[in-house]
Amino acid sequence: MSIERIRGLPCWQGEVSATILKGGLSNESWKVTDGRGAHVVRFGMDFPFHHVFRDREVMAARAAHAAGFAPRVDYSAPGVMVSEFLGARTWAEADMRAAPTRIADLLRDFHLDMPAHVTGPGAIFWVFHVVRDYARTLVDKDSRFSPNLPRLLAVNSALEAAQVPMPIVFGHHDLLPGNFLEDDSRLWLIDFEYAAFGTAMFDLAGAAGNAGMSTEEEEAMLVAYFGRAPDAATWQSFAAMKSAALMREAMWAMVSEIFLAAPGADYDAHAQEYLGRLQTALEVYQTTYGKI
Repeated sequence: MSIERIRGLPCWQGEVSATILKGGLSNESWKVTDGRGAHVVRFGMDFPFHHVFRDREVMAARAAHAAGFAPRVDYSAPGVMVSEFLGARTWAEADMRAAPTRIADLLRDFHLDMPAHVTGPGAIFWVFHVVRDYARTLVDKDSRFSPNLPRLLAVNSALEAAQVPMPIVFGHHDLLPGNFLEDDSRLWLIDFEYAAFGTAMFDLAGAAGNAGMSTEEEEAMLVAYFGRAPDAATWQSFAAMKSAALMREAMWAMVSEIFLAAPGADYDAHAQEYLGRLQTALEVYQTTYGKI
C-alpha cells in the first residue's frame, strides 16, 4: 500500500524507486530515489496520546534546516513528510559516549539558534506533565502497567521539585542515538516530533541517559554546555531530570504498546529496558541526595 502512496506523491521527477528503512519505533520511513536524487519519505499521523502533531513536526524540521541542523524538507502533506536523504552514518550509544563535548556544542547552538526560525504557536515540552498525562492514558486504557503508576507518579513529583530555574530554549527532546547522523563534515539532527520550547536540562539529561554516559562523560558535557563546572543544585537537577527522561521513555513504550504497531518494534522490551535504566539512575540519585 505504501509503494502506491509513495508513487502518487506530487513531488517526484522521473522514475521512482523505493526501499523501506528499518529501525523506527513509531513511524514508517522509506528511502526513495527519483530524478533529483535520494529522499526519505516518512509516514506518520498525529499521535495525540504522545502529544505528537505533524504540523508542529514539519514546522520544526523546516526551522532546523533553516538554522543549519537538519536535512531539507522537500514536501509535506497530512501524514507524510519528504526530506533530503543525507547518506550519513547513524550514531549508536558508543558514539554519544565518545563525544560529550561535541553533543554539548551542538545542543547549545541548537537551543540558541532555533527560536529565530520557529513559527506559529509556541508548543512546550515539560517531561513531568508528559509523565502525568501518560499515566492518565494508561489508567483509562486499563494498561497492565497500571499497578506501577502510583510509585512512578510519586517519584515524578519529587524529581520535578528538584529542578532549578533555567532560561527557556527550543529543544529537540528525543535525543536517542538514532536521531544523530554524522557525515564527513558534520553532525546532524533528525526527527522533531517532540521539538518544542522548554529548558536545556531535558536534552542534556536525555542524551546522557540514552547513551549510558559515565559521570565523567556527563561532567564533560555539562562543562562544555554551560562554560563552567555545574554547582551542586545544577548537578541534582540534572540527575533528577535524567531519571525523569528515562521514566518518560519507559512510559512512552507503555503507551505505544496500546496504540502503535510499527514493524519490528518491541514496545514491551523497550519499556523493560528503560525501567531498568530508571531503577539504576534512581539508586544513584537516592544514594547521593536522599531517599525519595
